[in-house]
Formats: sequence, structure tokens, C-alpha cells
Amino acid sequence: MTTYAFLSAEWVEQARAIRAEYTGDEPAPPVPVALNVVVTDAPNDVAESGEVHGHIDTSSGSTILEYGHLDTVDLTVTTDYVTARGLFLDQDPAVVMQAFMAGKVLVEGDVMKLMALQSGGPAGAEAALAAEVYGKLRAITTPLEPTS
Repeated sequence: MTTYAFLSAEWVEQARAIRAEYTGDEPAPPVPVALNVVVTDAPNDVAESGEVHGHIDTSSGSTILEYGHLDTVDLTVTTDYVTARGLFLDQDPAVVMQAFMAGKVLVEGDVMKLMALQSGGPAGAEAALAAEVYGKLRAITTPLEPTS
């Protein structure tokens, strides 16, 4: 299987295709929230400027992840590329909390909405479906080079 750098244009295109496979079946987001994301220290094959600007919007009842910033948001999250990759692909609340406490995740705005978004994960069949989707996303993602 071909893999792509996390957040590269090719990765986003493949992630959109995976999401389209589940249209109508995806679990409802735990809370309505609109947030902008700034990912710093991105490799050149992902963003020549070193930054990726995107947003996550659950206000419509499904989770939209897309490039670019929204004009009106509840919060903005800034983190480095490696942390963003781990937070998004691993979906581990302990990793999220550890990164936040270590200052690797900066939040401006309504932190409570972010916490509600993280704590209200799916259960039962919806959890299995979410695990399947994230498994597919991990499968299309090129592993990180080990750091020395």
C-alpha cells in the first residue's frame, strides 16, 4: 500500500476518500465545536512554510477536517507536527493530556469545548467503526523517521 506524509496534499486526498466510504455511518461528534488548527515544524514535503493551517468543525453533526481557517471559531489549537500526528492518529486521551501538560499543545479560546470533544468518544459499534477509520488513516500514513 502506498503511504503519504501526514497532512500532505496526497494524504488529505486519501483521508477524504476514506471519510467518503463512511458517509452516513460515522458517529455523531460528542459536542458541536469549530476550531482552527496550526501545525508547526511540518516537513517541506507537507508545507514549504513549515506550517499547516486547518480546521475541525463538528457543528453540522459530522466531523469536517479541512485545510484553511474558519472566520468564527470556539478555539484555536497550535502544536508541532510530531505531536499533531500522534494526537490525531493515535487517538489516545493520555497522550493528549501529556502533550497539553508539557506545553506542546497551545489552546486559545474555549478549552472546555476541547476537553468535551476529547472525552466524549464513541462507544460500542461506533467505537469499532471509529477504530476502523483510524486504522485506515494510519495505514496510509508514512512512518516518521526515527530521531537520533
